[in-house]
Amino acid sequence: MVYKLPLLSYDYNALEPFFDEQTMFIHHTKHHQNYINNTNIILKQNNIKDININTLLSKINNFSLTEQQKISLYNNAGGHANHSFFWTILKKNITPNNIISEILTHHFGSIDNFKQEFEQKALNFFGSGWIWLVSINNKLKITTTINQYNPLMHIKTNNFIGSYPLIGLDLWEHAYYLKYQNQKNLYIQSFWNVLNWDKVTELFLNKN
Repeated sequence: MVYKLPLLSYDYNALEPFFDEQTMFIHHTKHHQNYINNTNIILKQNNIKDININTLLSKINNFSLTEQQKISLYNNAGGHANHSFFWTILKKNITPNNIISEILTHHFGSIDNFKQEFEQKALNFFGSGWIWLVSINNKLKITTTINQYNPLMHIKTNNFIGSYPLIGLDLWEHAYYLKYQNQKNLYIQSFWNVLNWDKVTELFLNKN
């Protein structure tokens, strides 16, 4: 299997004015493509074929790789998986439906409480990485991962091994700097305007 850049189901300007067209284009065609290229090189070097990206991430330690190759896969294969997931949960002007509203209220007290906790953890996160809403043992938790790591990886830095991602937000500067520059808080707040709550609901209902 040679990983390829997934097509988006929407145009690069579809998320304006919240996520701008230029950032979306560069983010998808340059950053994401680079993660794929680097991943494919390592897979070819080690004759690793026909493996789903999420399976690869959960079993990196099962392959005879150098430590540097493992780190590179965590970041590049992780980057491919994270961005492939990210693109699918974006759609403008979708409001939370009754199902996801009740779920979030049950776990966080209210949707507003959930958003506040999510925003605060994202804003306090230092460096490059991601923030996630995950389902683990039938509970919803908000967690962060460094670099391009994600909740599917079985690594020491991941306290949520076995968790299932429902929401993920890219906190790397390349995701927002052209439009928001140093105002990371505005980028995080804008996310709610482009989050496809219907997709999040679908992921929750199909998590098992």
